[in-house]
Amino acid sequence: MGVLNVTPDSFSDGGQFRDPIIARRQAEKMAADGAVIIDIGGESTRPGADDVSEQEELDRVMPVIEAVLAAVDLPISIDTSKAEVMREAVAHGAAIVNDVYALQGSGALAAVAELDVPVCLMHMQGLPRTMQQSPQYEDVATDVTTFLAARVAECVAAGIAKDRIIVDPGFGFGKTHAHNIELLANLRQLQVLGKPILVGLSRKSTLGELTGRKIDARMPASIAAAVVAVTHGAQIVRAHEVQETVDALKVVSAVMDSSL
Repeated sequence: MGVLNVTPDSFSDGGQFRDPIIARRQAEKMAADGAVIIDIGGESTRPGADDVSEQEELDRVMPVIEAVLAAVDLPISIDTSKAEVMREAVAHGAAIVNDVYALQGSGALAAVAELDVPVCLMHMQGLPRTMQQSPQYEDVATDVTTFLAARVAECVAAGIAKDRIIVDPGFGFGKTHAHNIELLANLRQLQVLGKPILVGLSRKSTLGELTGRKIDARMPASIAAAVVAVTHGAQIVRAHEVQETVDALKVVSAVMDSSL
């Protein structure tokens, strides 16, 4: 899953791809590099991020969705928690909803049930503005799994097909560096949910903490984290450096397939 943020303030690439022409070129590059999904988001969810109005988010993402769909033959996921943005994006061609609030926002659950598209449910403790102030868990992998199990059940009860649900443990969302490492080490625990597991570790601050590298120098660490995640059960990797991540995961896939 290639990341295409169209925000002015995302933690790693804020402001780079707000122009639909530039966004289209980036999507074309990611497609050529091996991405199979393009994830477009118009609201930053970095720690301390400000809220964005529904109209502002629509103004950011809709021109980019249209430009990307005209250029690449790949499914687009809309990274949003707002029901109306979900509806508008899907009406204009988006094929997946990717929600960091796991459809807990007003009208979001009903919107996805109505739209009948795949959805990714992410775990987040707290809200983006305050989530990193003092996150606490009894056992992070167990707590995340329990939360996601409850959200999956809620989605199914609302009419969302079981086979259209993806889960994301939410690395960096209301979790300390130690929590992120523990969660990655125990990622297989999420397999009890019986859902595809998506991970987003690319350029995250925990990788900076481990390596001492700034955001634009975290590619090797991001690739290492992606490799660990896939060997621990992840099926979808959300990445900024698509070509390098795809190449690494081709090696992982070949080795894993030969050991079956």
